[in-house]
Amino acid sequence: MPFSSFLSLPQTSEDAQGNPESEEQQRKQKENKARAKKFLLRTAGVLGLVGSGFMVYTFGSSALDEEGNKIPDEFDNDPPVAQQIKRTYKYFKDYRQMIIEPTSPKLLPDPLKEPYYQPPYTLVLELKNVLLHPEWSLETGWRFKKRAGIDNLFQQLAPLYEIVIFTSETGMTAFPLIDGLDPHGFVSYRLFRDATRYSDGHHVKDISCLNRDPERVVIVDCNREAFKLQPYNGLAIKAWDGNSEDRALYDLTTFLKTIATSGVSDVRTVLENYSLEEDPLEAFKRRQTQLEQEEQQRLAELSQLSKRQPMSLGSIAGRFWPRSKQQ
Repeated sequence: MPFSSFLSLPQTSEDAQGNPESEEQQRKQKENKARAKKFLLRTAGVLGLVGSGFMVYTFGSSALDEEGNKIPDEFDNDPPVAQQIKRTYKYFKDYRQMIIEPTSPKLLPDPLKEPYYQPPYTLVLELKNVLLHPEWSLETGWRFKKRAGIDNLFQQLAPLYEIVIFTSETGMTAFPLIDGLDPHGFVSYRLFRDATRYSDGHHVKDISCLNRDPERVVIVDCNREAFKLQPYNGLAIKAWDGNSEDRALYDLTTFLKTIATSGVSDVRTVLENYSLEEDPLEAFKRRQTQLEQEEQQRLAELSQLSKRQPMSLGSIAGRFWPRSKQQ
């Protein structure tokens, strides 16, 4: 029989009516699935209750001193179960607050006083994609590439700025990186993720917690959200992609050195002018070039004026002095 004819054969009455044994098997499978689902839900509920009870017991117990004695708290007069629940709630509330808020309202110690030297300005630098760039390969795993110009930046700015590395990375990750980055100790302080203020999915660096005059603080980051609480204290440079030809840190050094040597009383008045620039360092170079051209033009005009000036003075002198006195 041809294959085409096989496809066109009419269905048997048994196929049309369905297989009773197959329907029974499907019904049993559905019942088994329903029972398994109920069992899993009940098991999950029991485990959840047991886990919750263990958590309340662990975190809701009274704190003990070094000798093992109970430390009194505000929940001691409540019923035992209420004590446990309230202490557990307070523990997780404080833990959440610890993540959201900076670890301290004063992240840096007080400025140094004489006879010690305190630089007049404070420079806050992000680590990732500003000073270092993470790279991964099958052969080496994760490595961090050092950006060109870091050593020059530290050496040039250390007398003028108190250098603080304030990164959204954890201390466990960033601490050894900073050790390798700054072997000569130009970095005065290090702040990590726990010192940030967590807001709308971003780790924000709050200047008000630095214990420094905000008029003298400059934040350099590649993410504007990092300084959104004090936008005119920040300079948002482009994130470094690991390009070895990059020279942005040299331009940054020139920019910051210009601010410091000019004795700017409030850095925000300068940084505000660059707040809307997509690349503030390029904007600075462009303005600097324009100023240099204007200065050269002014000097050229003064030079031309000085060349004409002696002739005019001689003619004026001839009018006031007798010819005999001039000889």
